[in-house]
Amino acid sequence: MTAITLPAPGKPARRTPRHPYRAALASARGRVGLALVLLVVLAGVFAPLLAGHSPTDQSDQSLAAPGTPGHLLGTDDLGRDLLARLVYGIRADLGIIALAVPLGALLGCLFALLAATHPAADTAVQRAFDLVLAFPGLILALAVTAILGPGRLPVVLVIALAEIPAFGRLLRTGILVEREREYATAARVGGASPARVLTRHILPNAVDPLVVQIAVSLTVAVFIEGAMSFLGVGVRPPQPTLGAVLSQSMPYLADAPHFAAGPLITVTALVLGLSLIAEALNREIRR
Repeated sequence: MTAITLPAPGKPARRTPRHPYRAALASARGRVGLALVLLVVLAGVFAPLLAGHSPTDQSDQSLAAPGTPGHLLGTDDLGRDLLARLVYGIRADLGIIALAVPLGALLGCLFALLAATHPAADTAVQRAFDLVLAFPGLILALAVTAILGPGRLPVVLVIALAEIPAFGRLLRTGILVEREREYATAARVGGASPARVLTRHILPNAVDPLVVQIAVSLTVAVFIEGAMSFLGVGVRPPQPTLGAVLSQSMPYLADAPHFAAGPLITVTALVLGLSLIAEALNREIRR
């Protein structure tokens, strides 16, 4: 028989704790979500290799069906290659949300830190958040576009502005909860300055929900960019985005459904992947 080694009396077996982020990505939801997101990201990163055509070049083969020689996914109403417009649209969308969401997160966290300094500052910051939230996303997008005109910058600004209150309120709540914990009180009693207590003790324990919020905000950003491009107030044509390609396909849904299939499937995969990652992170962090 195989001998079973038991831990020595008084010495419980040591168990290496799993990092919640690593455990989340190793879960079933995390693996599926990560695979979907990586698939879309790689398509955007390697767009020049996958496309084979310029996304703005036109031909005489308008609304060609998928599988047409030289056009794997077919062409749009102007004869432009749909595969090229899809992968370059993915690249454009990823570039926008990769800039806008971190910008919104940074500004939101800075406002939350400002709110933690004094009750008057907290009141002012909360009213500023309320002001941003009072504007529906569409109205905010139209207002920014009316001032700056269509393009990438307005889309980035709209997404960042929309995400500032989410990150700011989340971090503010975390700071308020963590500053009442025993370890924070012990640090203050031990003579640590308020700044040291905040940066060395409170913030490291309040950032986990922000990681989950980043995944959620990326999902929201995909919808905001798509909506702005769909309405014609996003990136200037003829440069492709997923929302722009989808908008152009609307008049041809009955005759050429393949026109809309690419961006719809891509947006669905990206949003589903990010949602699964966010859910997996949230489950592990709350354990």
